This record gives sequence, structure tokens and C-alpha cells, in this order.
Amino acid sequence: MSLPATMRHVDLPTHGGPEVMRLVEGPLPSPRPGEVLVRVEAAGVNRPDVAQRQGAYPPPKDASPILGLEIAGEIVGLGAGVTDFQLGDRICALANGGGYAEYCAVPASQAMPFPKGYDAVKAAALPETFFTVWANLFQMAGLTEGETVLIHGGSSGIGTTAIQLAKSFGATVYTTAGSAEKCAACMDLGAARAINYKAEDFVEIVKEETQGKGVDVVLDMIGAAYFDRNLQVLAKDGCLSIIAFLGGSTVEKASLAPIMTKRLTVTGSTMRPRSPEEKRAIRDDLMTEVWPRLESGELGPVIHTVLPFEQVVEAHRLMESSEHIGKIVLKLG
Repeated sequence: MSLPATMRHVDLPTHGGPEVMRLVEGPLPSPRPGEVLVRVEAAGVNRPDVAQRQGAYPPPKDASPILGLEIAGEIVGLGAGVTDFQLGDRICALANGGGYAEYCAVPASQAMPFPKGYDAVKAAALPETFFTVWANLFQMAGLTEGETVLIHGGSSGIGTTAIQLAKSFGATVYTTAGSAEKCAACMDLGAARAINYKAEDFVEIVKEETQGKGVDVVLDMIGAAYFDRNLQVLAKDGCLSIIAFLGGSTVEKASLAPIMTKRLTVTGSTMRPRSPEEKRAIRDDLMTEVWPRLESGELGPVIHTVLPFEQVVEAHRLMESSEHIGKIVLKLG
């Protein structure tokens, strides 16, 4: 397969606001052993991309410094030892970096075929949020059928994914969002109650909804600002799973007593530093447990906006505004 000598990609000459990003020409990456080279047709935009642009989320040493953690497109190159895929396969993948580019090398163990009926834009909206939600909500927090969960930021890409997955696997879902429109969208996705955090106290509402018991799991992306109240809203033997710190990472005042009196578990993780083996295990679970539900139409990504690759600055501004409901996707070509 004939490939060009150079590609367009987003360069980050310095950390700062969205305007520091620029499109430049550079060499194509070469797939290392176990990797596939993908001609990128679409790339998802995520909060970690914003954090990296701001200088708060540096890439691992062996990862591409180019922004972008999820892609979809056609395999145009195979690294040594790759047997699961062939040239011409259309896949979406969780990238370790390099997604904001016309070509991206990704580990084959983090790649998945398009769900049947999906195009590149729809497939590109899957990897980052589905990997994150599956790992934190199901593998680590152990959410199971019949349990209750509070999902903060229900209208975000993570939130819209978590609501659908939790509901699909038999949990009762409560969620927070910042407007009546966003709350309505969360209810449409399967939440039993969406709480407008600007007008309501989520601790009071959840306690009312659960007859004082609280929820079994909280999936939180706010961090310090919600830590104390998250402990209050958990039921006995509950689990708080923290995946981001939009409200700060340092807790100044909080009572730790509920952790002991209610036997609570507090956990959290980031996806990027996980080992290849851990990511493969998540990928395999998704293929077995989630892909059939995507293909049946039981659940799917909520896409707010699709923007041309050249409008990456506008995509980041939209992400930072938090005015979107669901995913923001860049389309290439």
C-alpha cells in the first residue's frame, strides 16, 4: 500500500489555551512491533486532551506527544507480530497519543473493529469513554445488576456512556447535570432521576429516591469539591470511583468517618498509564460484553458535534465551555 511521505497533524508548540494548537506537516509514524498504522478518518476530543494542552497531563515517555486518544479509520500498516488484523480493516482504537493526525500508530491490543452499521465518526466516539467507564464502573467499582449508581456529569461524553451502560446492565441510575436541557437528555438515556446541581442538592435528592439508603456506587469526575458529599450519599459497603478532578484534587475539609462507619471503598484511576495487558483486558471485555449491545442498537455514543479537523481550536473551546451534550468528534478528509 503506497503511503505519503508526510501527514498533517496538530502541533502543540507551547502549553496554553486552544489557540496555541496549529496544523503542521510532519513524518508519518512507523508502527512498532504489536502496533497497526491507521489512516485516521475521525478522532474524538476528550478532557484529557484539554489537560495535556494545558500542561497538566503529560504523555508517557514512549507515547506520541501529539494530542488525541481515540481514533477510527483504515489499517494501512502492520507492525511485527500483528495477527489479529489485516491491511484494509476498519477499526477504532484507544491511542496512547497521536490521534489528532492523518495517520496514527496504535497497539493492536487496543483496537476494535467498527461495530456493524457504524461509520468512522460514530466509531471514533467509542474508545476513550467506553474504556474508561468499563474499567472504573464495572471492573473496579464492581457495579452489578440491581444496584444503584450516581453518575456526575451525566451530559458529558463519559456521563452519557456511563448512564447507558449502567442501565443496560441492570442498575438504577441517578445523575447530575447543569441545566434542564441536560437533565432531560440524561433521562432520555435511561436515568431514573437527573438532578440539576445548580438548583438541587444531590445528596438530599438521592436520599429521597433511595429511601435514605444511598447509592452503591458513585462515578465522579469533580473530585475535591464533591468528596465530602459523595461519602454522604453512598450506602453501606459503597464505592466512590474518581476519574477526574474538574473541581480540584486537594480536599481541605471532609469527614472521613463515613469511610469507616459505612465500610466504604474509595478508588480511582487514569487510563493512559495503564499497562498494555490491562488495556487489552478492558478491550476484550468490551468486545464480549458491549459490542453486541452497540450492534443491536441498545446503546450507542451520543454525538453533540462533528467538526472538520481544521477546526480543532473550536472543538477545544466547545469542550471547555461544557455546553455540549455527549461527544465532540473531528472528521478528517
